[in-house]
Amino acid sequence: MSVADLLNGMPFADHLGMEVVEAAEGRAVVELPMREELSSVPGRQIAHGGVTYALADTAAGAAVISLHHKPTPTVDMRMDYLAPATTDLRAEAEVVRDGGTVATAEVTIEDVDGTHVADARGTFKTGGGGDGGAWGVTPGDDSLAE
Repeated sequence: MSVADLLNGMPFADHLGMEVVEAAEGRAVVELPMREELSSVPGRQIAHGGVTYALADTAAGAAVISLHHKPTPTVDMRMDYLAPATTDLRAEAEVVRDGGTVATAEVTIEDVDGTHVADARGTFKTGGGGDGGAWGVTPGDDSLAE
């Protein structure tokens, strides 16, 4: 099972409607169709900031997981919201530093019209916890191998 297949089965991402389009070699692309339930403004489609944050976190995490093939919990995520998100979204993430026990990924989020909606930078725990990965236990570890 590929990293993208595994993440597309994640209940939270599925609940929001995210699709991991690509996750390989430290890069990931995740798409999210905008719909009324994701809005922060009644009667309008303007994505709640938490939706954009979740999209960035999922994309960055997928990029890191594509290098480590095991769970990599988020340590920190910084967001810069640049424009309201009113249409379908696309997040592109790239690992910019993969150290001994943490990795850092940068994310750009745009809407389908090409509007630059947000930038994010996340740090993820990649080591520690023994053979089981950062959490000490690696659920479904075999399914992360490509």
